[in-house]
Amino acid sequence: MDRRQAKVTIETDRYRVIGEITLPAEGYRSRLSDHVNRREAEFFTVQNAKLTALDGSGHEWEAPVVMLARRHVRVIVPSDESA
Repeated sequence: MDRRQAKVTIETDRYRVIGEITLPAEGYRSRLSDHVNRREAEFFTVQNAKLTALDGSGHEWEAPVVMLARRHVRVIVPSDESA
């Protein structure tokens, strides 16, 4: 199955995570909304992640892979680099 990387910004109560989520290139579950609304998914895998603390400390770091628990996610926004 062909895959594509979708750039996203995800916020929890404590962190902003900017990175990529792997989605099918087309067809079933190829939309970001389809992916995040899967009931069976307890975690979202974000690759090439840049994390920023939202507590005002300015603490930032990067990680090749981050697993975010669905219950902690407050908002997911697709990022469009061409805009």
